[in-house]
Amino acid sequence: MKYLTFALAKGRLAKKSMKLFEQIGVTCEEMKDESSRKLIFVNEELKYRFFLAKAPDVPTYVEYGAADIGIVGRDTVLEEGRQLYEVLDLGFGACRMCVAGPESAKELLQHHELIRVATKYPNIAKDYFYNRKHQTVEIIKLNGSIELAPIVGLAEVIVDIVETGSTLKENGLKVLEEICPLSARMVVNQVSMKLEQDRIRDIITNLKQVTEQ
Repeated sequence: MKYLTFALAKGRLAKKSMKLFEQIGVTCEEMKDESSRKLIFVNEELKYRFFLAKAPDVPTYVEYGAADIGIVGRDTVLEEGRQLYEVLDLGFGACRMCVAGPESAKELLQHHELIRVATKYPNIAKDYFYNRKHQTVEIIKLNGSIELAPIVGLAEVIVDIVETGSTLKENGLKVLEEICPLSARMVVNQVSMKLEQDRIRDIITNLKQVTEQ
């Protein structure tokens, strides 16, 4: 039996994923050692391998078959646009992808004016404005605090993840339009889905039962 390899997005997502996996018997004792410098964690008995990766890299590992299964936020799945199967909403890490800005920007969105949009997610922003709103915009990619962009006049609006909206509020901004809901997703390599169909389907079925409780 070959190893089934899991790529987990580093941080909170990985910890929550492992807790969920433990409930269905997909375990890895090696991962519990916080001080470990290992890159690959193995459960020899069950033939599972796990590794942690930066969120944007998870869909890449899965598309190219370096991982059979990936756990990552839907924002990353949409932004990376990789060839893979999104098979399950794990129900945690829930938030929204939104267009936000000062109240005054609402009119610019309604009248489809040419505006600048700052974001960490240029592909999601492009798809939303070009394909769904049919509004021509200039997209500016940023890596840091996106909220800063409208305050200093770099952009009229931002496209970003919103959990509670409190950071926006503190900076005089608000949600102007909602693009889509987000949460942690399980993604699967297209070839693995065929070759390891029974094992992967079992994991999906068991996870479904746990997340729907």
